[in-house]
Amino acid sequence: MDREPGLSVRLKFTLSYAAVVLLTGALLLAVVWVFLLRYVPADAFVGSHSDSPDEFPSMFFPGRNDLIRAFVPAAIWALIALLVIGLVGGWVLAGRMLGPLRRITAATRRVSDGSLSHRIELEGRRDEFRELADGFDSMLDRLEAQVAEQQRFAANASHELRTPLAITQTMLEVAQSEPARADDELLERLRTVNARAIELTEALLVLSRADRRSFDRERVDLSLLGEEAAETLLPLAEKHGVAVETEGEIALAFGSPPLLLQTVTNLVHNAIVHNLSSGGTVLIRTAAGAETSRISVENTGEQISPELVSTLTEPFRRGTGRIRSDQAGVGLGLAIVQSIVTAHDGALDLTALPDGGLRATVVLPTGNPAGAHRTSRPNAPDRER
Repeated sequence: MDREPGLSVRLKFTLSYAAVVLLTGALLLAVVWVFLLRYVPADAFVGSHSDSPDEFPSMFFPGRNDLIRAFVPAAIWALIALLVIGLVGGWVLAGRMLGPLRRITAATRRVSDGSLSHRIELEGRRDEFRELADGFDSMLDRLEAQVAEQQRFAANASHELRTPLAITQTMLEVAQSEPARADDELLERLRTVNARAIELTEALLVLSRADRRSFDRERVDLSLLGEEAAETLLPLAEKHGVAVETEGEIALAFGSPPLLLQTVTNLVHNAIVHNLSSGGTVLIRTAAGAETSRISVENTGEQISPELVSTLTEPFRRGTGRIRSDQAGVGLGLAIVQSIVTAHDGALDLTALPDGGLRATVVLPTGNPAGAHRTSRPNAPDRER
């Protein structure tokens, strides 16, 4: 925003300080006049102990006019001195007080030029400027982490989107060089690659919509969502030889039914495809509390290290070594879950079980959180992986 030039804050502080000092001096002079000088007679008094006119007077009391003639010049010089002291002292003190603000301003300009690595790191005891500097440094820490995460996500997304396109181009080039190649086989492979590209694109759209919090909220029963997800994914569970069980009570939460169904479906899908090859189980459990409700999805499977668990919600992380290539998905399942849960002011907890497998617990508020957005309801998203 273009603004007209004005007085600096330092000059304003200086003038204010000088004005206060000058006003204080003037007030003291006014007090002297009101409570002292006005009670003095206007004319001087001259007298002696003798009635003889030739005797030198032994008593002399100056009058008000005499005092004013002697006092006013000195008072004017005193006020001038106070004004000079106020201006010089105010300028020096304002410069020292505003020193931290200049450092904060310089850091802000560096950030506006694109540098997020600079920190103010203002030393000294806590005061308003130190709190402002510490808050600014904390904001830069979060911004730098978010920018780095967005750059990493964009790079990963570009790589993931480029892969199916490159495969498609390669298959088309091979088909052109080998006219006798079976068209049915080529079409089937193209269909598979295209389906993966569509699936990845839809997953990115769901992730973006959850991050923007562009959805309506209403009462949702998490137990019904768990049953619906189990019923939807029953064919996949039977294919892998995994039993899906649901238990628990009615657990009401406040959120978007399509997005929360997306969350539960992703968790159940992960639990199925990351399970034992056969004979494994997936347990969906709900619980209700006074202020929060929770739904957990627990599966049997291989043991998972805590280091791996801490990275599972990162985009495009598939848990290398635990997921079969035919069910690898696009690596956004738990990232979408984390984004949706965060958008609902909830919490996602992933815990590696001692005997193997993973427990994913989603905790959501039961009431309308402060600042909840109400916008047009999006269409129910497809189930993402």
